[in-house]
Amino acid sequence: MDLQAKLQDIPLPDHFFTNIAHYKAHLLKWNKIHNLTGAKNEATLDEFIFDALHPLKFLPKVNTLMDIGTGAGFPGMILALALPETQVTLVEPLAKRASFLQFIKADLNLTNVTVVKKRVEQMPAQIFDMITSRAVTQTKMLLELSKNHRDHHTKLFFYKGQKVFDEVADVPQNMQHKVIEMQNRHYLLIGENL
Repeated sequence: MDLQAKLQDIPLPDHFFTNIAHYKAHLLKWNKIHNLTGAKNEATLDEFIFDALHPLKFLPKVNTLMDIGTGAGFPGMILALALPETQVTLVEPLAKRASFLQFIKADLNLTNVTVVKKRVEQMPAQIFDMITSRAVTQTKMLLELSKNHRDHHTKLFFYKGQKVFDEVADVPQNMQHKVIEMQNRHYLLIGENL
């Protein structure tokens, strides 16, 4: 099943698949020189893109989103392409990856994207509606890294694997959480009133 068919039940903006095609072409080209991601072919990129977007079926709409450790764009840049009304801040400390994200922002004229070439703990405090992260670190560390960027309204959404069940013990008692299980991916949602 192709990517468009897999995403047919997720409402996406008109230019989404055109933009995704540009993004994939640029990423595959840059990746040969700069090794931005382990995804070396279009089929793997499509899996990563589906993985990033599947949660839009159940996540609430938000005005602001921060993605910690965006890398080559997963999930932050993909979410930004799918959610043009959401202001998305992509936090990526590695220069080559931040440069790629900045290039994509300019090439696709993404007015809803801000690229921050810093570690999240070096950023000035700013509160976001949602904070995401994929394959960066354990939940306990993500909670620590995000503390200056959330309040009790903020939802935390982490893309995890099997170890998520070991990590939920690190979620503070005063925060609700739920694990959404899929075949190869588990998602961890943390916040109030889930």
